[in-house]
Amino acid sequence: MSGHSKWATIKHKKGAADAKRGKLFAKLIRQVEVAARNGGGDTDSNATLRTMYQKARDSSVPLDTIDRAVKRGTGELEGVNYEEVTYEGYAPGGVALFVEALTDNRNRTGPEVRSTLSKLGGSFAEPGSVAWQFERKGLVLIDGAVDEDELMMAALEAGAEDVAGGGEVLWTVTCEPTDLNSAREAIEEAGIAVESSDLTMVATSVVELASADAAKSVVRLLEALDDLDDVQSVHMNADIPDEVMAEVVG
Repeated sequence: MSGHSKWATIKHKKGAADAKRGKLFAKLIRQVEVAARNGGGDTDSNATLRTMYQKARDSSVPLDTIDRAVKRGTGELEGVNYEEVTYEGYAPGGVALFVEALTDNRNRTGPEVRSTLSKLGGSFAEPGSVAWQFERKGLVLIDGAVDEDELMMAALEAGAEDVAGGGEVLWTVTCEPTDLNSAREAIEEAGIAVESSDLTMVATSVVELASADAAKSVVRLLEALDDLDDVQSVHMNADIPDEVMAEVVG
């Protein structure tokens, strides 16, 4: 399973026991608000809003909280004007990082990202330095105990590009961004429960993290970046072997 899937699994497992639900909710609401501002408040015609709306619901954000975020995005309620920005860098071992943020103050967010990278053995990179190593995809996460053949049939019929994982980790179904909502619906219609779905950045080539120490140092940096208020998602081009993954997740 590729790096983006391993990081998604780590986030999901740790997030299930995370006490910082207020911070998570704030990030999800910000994503809903920006999606509504960019494409309108109708989930039927705004696929990105539909994805972010469902993502918030998967994390148990209350419906009225989500609806207020949509109204702030469409201008029905007063809201903050967030800007979409990306940052690029490297984690220890030369692992490429692509960071996506929503901010109302670039002068705050950029230095926070740079400082976090520096403190944990990473480095800041110029725009375009690593972005070419990633491409936008849709990602659906499913309980690893689900039958492989059943999931594979449902996913492939839904137009999925890849199915990986299972067992102790989550199944991850990768598809084109435009197919994310329909792929999720097809999987659910097949009677398979979906843990969550999201748009992500997938690395086109990967660096293997063969030791637990190397993997933990990279994951530690990713978690620190992900903990920043303005950072919405962090992507890496590293692969973590399953036996190492078990040690990282614990």
